[in-house]
Order: sequence, then C-alpha cells, then structure tokens
Amino acid sequence: MPRGHSSNQPMNNSRAGTGSADILSFVALLKNFQQGRPSIPLDTHDVDANCDGPDLDFVYSDVDSYQNEIAELYSYTEYCEFQSNVKAFEDQMELYDLPPNWQKQDSPSQRSIVMKLIDQLEVSNRTLRMQAARCILYLAQGCWAEVQSDEEQHQNTRDNVIVLYDLGVFSSFIDLLNMEIESACSPDIVAVKITNVTLVDSTDIRVILSVLYIITETIRDEREKASEDYKDLAESFVQEINSPLTDGELLAVKLLGMITRFCSGAAPQFPMKKVVLLLWKVSLLGLGGMDVLKNLKNEYRLKVGLDPIKEDTLEVTKCMRASSPPATATDILENQYPKRSFKRSLMKQRFLDEPEQIDMEMSGNEGSGNANNASGNNGGSNGEEELLQYYRPFDDPSSSASNTATANPNNQPSLTAPLPAVPPVQITARLPWTPKVRQKDIDQFLDISRNKFIGYSLIGDHESLAGLPQPIHEGFKTLQRHMYMSLADMQIKKEEDIARNPISTHEDEIKLTPAEILYQAILPNLPQYMIALLKVLLAASPTSKSKTESINIMADVLPKKMPLTATQSTKLTVDMGRHKEIIVKAVSAIILLYLKHFKINHVYQFEFMSQHLVFANCIPLVLKFFNQTITEYVNTKNNIPLLDFPSCVIGEQPDLSGDSFVYGADMSDKPYSWRNVFSCINLLRILNKLIKWKHSRVMMLVVFKSAPILKKTLKVRHAMMQLYVLKLLKMQTKYLGRQWRKSNMKTMSAIYSKVRHRLNDDWAFGNDLESRPWDFQAEECTLRACVDRFNLRRYPEATQKCGAGGGSGNNGGGGTAAQNAENSQQSNMNAGNGYGGNNGGADSNGYGGNNGGGGNNSGNNQQQQQLNDYGVEGGFPSDEILTHSDFAFFGHSGWWDRKVELTDYFKANYAVWLEEEVYNSQIDWDAL
Repeated sequence: MPRGHSSNQPMNNSRAGTGSADILSFVALLKNFQQGRPSIPLDTHDVDANCDGPDLDFVYSDVDSYQNEIAELYSYTEYCEFQSNVKAFEDQMELYDLPPNWQKQDSPSQRSIVMKLIDQLEVSNRTLRMQAARCILYLAQGCWAEVQSDEEQHQNTRDNVIVLYDLGVFSSFIDLLNMEIESACSPDIVAVKITNVTLVDSTDIRVILSVLYIITETIRDEREKASEDYKDLAESFVQEINSPLTDGELLAVKLLGMITRFCSGAAPQFPMKKVVLLLWKVSLLGLGGMDVLKNLKNEYRLKVGLDPIKEDTLEVTKCMRASSPPATATDILENQYPKRSFKRSLMKQRFLDEPEQIDMEMSGNEGSGNANNASGNNGGSNGEEELLQYYRPFDDPSSSASNTATANPNNQPSLTAPLPAVPPVQITARLPWTPKVRQKDIDQFLDISRNKFIGYSLIGDHESLAGLPQPIHEGFKTLQRHMYMSLADMQIKKEEDIARNPISTHEDEIKLTPAEILYQAILPNLPQYMIALLKVLLAASPTSKSKTESINIMADVLPKKMPLTATQSTKLTVDMGRHKEIIVKAVSAIILLYLKHFKINHVYQFEFMSQHLVFANCIPLVLKFFNQTITEYVNTKNNIPLLDFPSCVIGEQPDLSGDSFVYGADMSDKPYSWRNVFSCINLLRILNKLIKWKHSRVMMLVVFKSAPILKKTLKVRHAMMQLYVLKLLKMQTKYLGRQWRKSNMKTMSAIYSKVRHRLNDDWAFGNDLESRPWDFQAEECTLRACVDRFNLRRYPEATQKCGAGGGSGNNGGGGTAAQNAENSQQSNMNAGNGYGGNNGGADSNGYGGNNGGGGNNSGNNQQQQQLNDYGVEGGFPSDEILTHSDFAFFGHSGWWDRKVELTDYFKANYAVWLEEEVYNSQIDWDAL
C-alpha cells in the first residue's frame, strides 16, 4: 500500500506532496484493475537519488572474451619467460638446420617439426624434454615474435592448434603432466618440506599447463563460433576429455586431485591459478555451457512427460532494469522533474478513498492546463499530464481507444504527441515471471479448506472438492492452472517408488551422459574435492587475512627476488590482486557448473554435492566474501593492459615507469571489472542453489545475519545480480521479524516486482506453517538418507570407497560420521547469542572456521571442533571412516551389497520359521 493510506484522515501538509503522488500511483493501478488487466504494471523506471552510479552494461555469459581468457592465464611476473620460449624455439630450429621462422615453413615442414618435438618430449633428459615443451608453447602462443598485430597472433594460434592437436600434442602433454605430478608427490620430495615457494619452483609444470589450456580454450572458442575448420576436431576433443585417460582417470578428476594435494600441503608448488583455469575450461567444454544446459533440461522434461521451460532466467533478466532499491513515485518525479511545481495543485486531494473524484479532477485540470499552457503558464497541470504519461507505456493496446477517450474527453490537443520521436523503451505491462505453485501447496490449500468447511481431511487426495464452497473451487482451478512440476520432483517421485517397491518398480537404464561419467568418477572422493575447492576459494577471497591462510596460492606469482622500486612493488601488488580475482572467478564457475549439471542429470547427485558444500561451511564462506564494500570490489580493476598477453610482447614496449605506468581503470571504457561481476553472480547463484527449499539452511542465513550483507550488495546496479540477492532476502523475510520488514519496505517492493511469485507463499508476513520451528537435524538427515540410498543402489563400489576413506594421494578418506555432521550443523544454528546470535558473523572476520570454507577469527575453536567432528582435521579430511552403523542411522542398512551366510540350522527350519513368523503374524499395515 502507498504511504499515507489511513482512510478518512487529512494529510499533513509536510507530506502532502508524497501522499498526492502516491494517490496518482494508486489511481493508475486502480484503472488497470477496472480494465481487467491480467497483472499489475511495474515501475521499470527505478531511479534512486542515492544509487551508486548507472546500470552496469555487463552481460552474463559462460566466459569472457577469448583474448581476456588467454591473457588471464599468465601472471605479470611471467613476462621474462616469454623470451625463454623464443630462445628455446630458435635453438631447436638451429639444431634442425632450419631458419628460425615458423611462418616461412610450408605445411609438411611444420608437421615434421612438431613430430620431432613430440619425440623429444619422451627423452629421459629433463632439460631436452622441457626445451621441446617450450617450443610447442611458443607455437601455441601464435609465434608472437614473427607478427605485428594481435590479430595475426590469434590467427597463428588458431592454425597451430589444429596441427598440434592432430599430431597428438595434447595427449603427450597429459603424459608430461602425470610425470610432474608423480615427481612432485614422490616420497623423496614430500619428505623435504618446501618453504617459501616462488615462481621458480613451478616453472616446468606451468609450461605444461599453459599448452593444455591454450589448446582447450582455443577449441572451445572456435566450437562456440561454429567454425567449420574446428567442427570435427572439437567433437573429437570433447569425446577425449569425457573419456578416461590411459591410467583410467578423467582429466577433470586428475586436476581435482592436484588441487587436493596442494591443499593438503603435499605439493605446495602446484600453480593453482593455471590448474583451476584448466579444470574450469575442461569441465565447461566437456559438460556444456548455458545453451547446453537449457536444451538438456527441456529434453529431459519431455522424456518424463513435462512441458519444456518457456522462461529462461538469463533472458528475462536482460529485459529487467536494476533498482537500488526501487524508488517511490515521489522520488521518481522529483528526480525526473525537479523544477515542476505540480505538488501545490495536488494538495486538494485529501482522501485515498476518492478515486473517481480524483480522476475527474485530473481530467478537468488537463483541459484547463492545456489552455493555460497556451498562455505561457506551466502550472500544476503539466506535472499531472506528465505523471499520466509515466504510466502510459503500461496501457493495454486492445483498450487504447477507450483509454484515450477517458484520458482526454474534450479532444484537447495532447502534450504527448511528439512521444513517437523518443526511442522506445522495453517495458512490460505485467510481472516479469509467471507465478508458480507446487503440488504440495495445492494439497495444503485443500487440506486447510476441508478442515475449515467440512471438518475432514483426505490424505493423498489431490482433487476432491465435494462440499466446498464455490470460491474454493475457483481458487483450486487457479492453483492448478499455475502448478509447476519440476524435473527434480519427478526424479524424487521415481526414487520413492523404487524405495517403496524395489522389486516391482522398473528402474531406467543409467545413460552415460558427460555429467553421469563425471559424477561416477568423482563420487569416491567428492567430499575432499569440495573442501579443497572451498579452501582455495577462501584463500583467494578479498576478505581473508594472509596471516591466517593455511595454503599459499601466491606460489605462481611471487618472484624469486622481491621488487626493489616503487613501480615494481605496484606492479606486484596489482598482479597479486588480479591473481586472486581470477582464482575466485574460476572456482566459483566450476562449483556452479557442477551443481547445475548434476541437478539436471539427477537431483540426488546435486543434493549429495550440495550437502558436502554445506558441511564444509560454504554458506558462511560466501557471506564472508560479500561482507565487504562490494561496489568497490566490482569496480576494482587490477589490470595493467600494457602487460597483458599478447600486448606485452608485440610491438614496441613502453617503459613502465613514472607517468607511463597506467592502470587498467584509466584505459578501459567499462566502469566495472567483468570477472568480478561474474564471480559475484556465480557465488550468489551457488548460495541460491544450496538454500532453495531447505528451511534449515535458510535459518543459517538468518543466524549468520546475512540480511545487512545482502542489502549492501543491492547497491550494484545490475538486474541479474540484484535478482539473486532479492531471492535470498525473500527466503528469510518471514523470519526477520515485523520491524525489519517495516523498515525495509523498499526492499520488499523490489522483491515483489522482480522475484517470481509463488501462489500461497506468505513470504512477506510469516503467517504460514513453514515459519514455525522445526527439527533442523531431521530435515538434513532425511535428505541424507535418501541420497545415500540412491548412491548405494546405483554406485555401490564408489559409495563404499567414499564411506571407507578412499582418498587420493596422501589425503585419506573423505568419510564422516553422519550424526557428527548433522550435530555440527545444528551447532552452527545455535552458535552465538541465542537464536540470532553473532556466531562470529557480526564483523568482517568472523564467519566460520579456519578452513574448509569458513572464516578466520571469532568462533574458531568451536567451528574447528565442528570440522573435526565430521572428519576434517585442520580443515582437511582425516582418515575417519563412515561405519556401517552410520549407514544404518541414515535410513538404509548398508548391508544390501554384502553376502550373508545362512546357518544350516536356519536352512533346515526355514519352513517352520516362515509359518510362525510370517504367515501366522498379524501385521498392522496402517501402522507400518
């Protein structure tokens, strides 16, 4: 309701302008209802005088531009190594008695040179082996020493990658990567504790990862462009990365294992940025991006008899306008027409319950206003006419003629005649989303209605309306018309049928999709993979403190000799900030990509990964990330364009000292950092996926006091980012209390106008049943029981490895005692001072524990104990195993795949036992 809505009360003169403007807003809404509009028109002119700048023109996509993605592979401290690649190529060509110019070689000569380099990769001499690797890296980099422009370099890379992949360079470098991993994790190396790791310690493995990354990213980019030259090559490459390597592991699993070893301290010299970037691009190419996800979702829905999705979140948000948060009608008018004096002419409208009188006054003043305007008087009528013009884009085209007659009954000349010359604005005359309702909500509606009017309930009956009044019938039809059945609901229903009738229910054959292959491969060690990713994300978070970091992600940035001049120090500082941002970008994209593909493939795969992320304190970690001045983070540009590849090696290089040292913020036309906005949206989407429809996790948002943090994020003027923030606020609004809702009405208005409406969802008031207390442990344990039952039935061997401490390398198992895991989450809920306790979350340093996705300072002892409780010592999985009694706690026996030997006595007396214990035993089926 608008402000000043108390009926029959005169308005205070100090607020007359506000109330009058809101009256006109109310009148415009009333007209729409009188004309039978299907929905309420929205204010898309969200202008706020206190906003933090204009809307960002950021367009969310799978990746940034190809040039930026390649440039982010290299740190600025790696600049000197580019010359080493050229030197290695020249020396090698001298050995072959060939001129050191790749472009002068014909195609057969080029292929012959590559074959010789591949043979040299297999020699035992490490120096010769890495010299050949550097030569191939130089070719993959586009032979930049022989070109004069970035376009030539890109074309050379494109042509060379085809030759390199056709001749098997990718497979050869995978073998080299295996050798480096084995060497780094050998007992001799592990026994010597490596301290003060610098760029030099990872020189060879960075060369290998760079070649793999350039080949992967180039093929991905060309495949996205539908390049004919790369069509067959791209299909072959995707098939290769989705198939096990010679040692039986997927490439993605091998890279996840590298991250795990790095986090455990077994291989601190691994260059984490290059590893996570390669893992991201391999996963993105193997699984598919947003377009593939959309097509797969509709394909799977059609298979189970559901309609395809018509509304795509990414497409809808492109038409939205950002709000910060939505302004009232008065704010809009004051910002758009600051010099108008129409308020005085509206002060005579004293009551909100006089819509017809107000309409007549507005029409009458319109005519007199036009007459006065001819004599040079721009009084209150101008403001009224412009206010009506503000709502005109929402008019229904079918009733435009009647609207014109109503608005201008005397056929006076209209002030809005020149409007067609103004560029049209995309404004919808309805809510951006079609409302939805779940079957559960319809059943709840029917149950309440039956108990209220008839006094009975029918469990399992979804349609009977006998004895209910006509309005209930109409409400039921409306709910059915908007009912949405998700793919996850169908999958859960199928699992329930299999659990209820395991013999008679037919289970579909498991289709080996890329997501299914990946899930089966990472299932045995998924817990430690998730913890390792979160540890890297925590270390790269801008809110983390370097003194408390347990891992050093700067190993592939820090040079052997520290900078001596101010310019070198500034360059290193920018490089370190850039390094962290790139890692956050890659890790957030990896987690989101896995969650989305697993959810479509099977919801319980998604839930399994989600629970391990939650148990590793992913929720407080993301909140900790956003507990900063997010607008500064979005606008921060840790870039020096002159040092980005290939600009740093092509053409004449300026001296980076004094006035010539220019930041990226001064050279870019965009007022934001693409990767930082991308990372923020990814983390918000991850948080939404973990929390949606999970009431115990929603309460974690409340307990961690996330509302003020999320509200600060609304200052970023980007519609998609604001949408996911508003979704998170909507989930917890009913638990924040009346006073919070009362003092945050602009935020409530933004939620109403931008987030999808769920019919029967009393999110704004908290009067429904779901706002009452419940057993947090029971909800998570029930979900865990279903997930474990699913895993044990479909993947018995992998599940037992996961439960029996089947780790990779030196990392033991990721298993955990179920009760301890759930108790630790309950401790999270009750931490701090009572229900809304601090839990270390009131300041910027206190979310979670030391590791595994937590925070740093307050609450360390308590949350470290929680990590220890579910098998995480020092933030990393211990060797504690998931015992069979723990399996039983989760709702399945854990003995289904075990052979049980029956005694001879039992076999001999089986018929007697059957007669006494089965046939003659009375079973209460209702109780059962």
